[in-house]
Amino acid sequence: MNTSRRHNLVLGIYPNTRGFAFTVFEGSLAPVDWGVIEIRGKNKNKQCLQRIAVMFGRYEPDALVLQDMSERGTRRARRIRNLNEAIEVLAGTQNIRVFAYSRARVRQCFESHGLTSKQSVAEAIAKHIPMFERFVPPLRKIWMSEDSRMGLFDAVALVLTFYQSSASS
Repeated sequence: MNTSRRHNLVLGIYPNTRGFAFTVFEGSLAPVDWGVIEIRGKNKNKQCLQRIAVMFGRYEPDALVLQDMSERGTRRARRIRNLNEAIEVLAGTQNIRVFAYSRARVRQCFESHGLTSKQSVAEAIAKHIPMFERFVPPLRKIWMSEDSRMGLFDAVALVLTFYQSSASS
């Protein structure tokens, strides 16, 4: 039996202090899978890379979208930058094309729709892709740390930025 996909799969990964969030899309409004993976203990980067390698094998994505953490991109903690670079290298060994967008580029993509905060972006994503509605975290108070579910919306926003950038090219 020969099965072929109608669309290319795009995997978005957003590393954070707790582990990483991911989303797999088959089209700009067609998520296939998503999740927030929390990693505890020592060697977080190694554990994250092992999980991501399994995901590469499971989904065989045609494109990987990451946050640009280079000098001109988005500033992040050293461990997370190292993880992001290692994910990019791993993707290269699997012949997966890698696209990276800075936080400013993602923000610019959503500002054109009047969305200026991470919370408003998460709510807009949930409105347009209803399966994400239950994951929208409550509005964060200034003394609270960011909800781990927000990483999921960061991953989705990266993938949506990829689709918008691809459409305008």
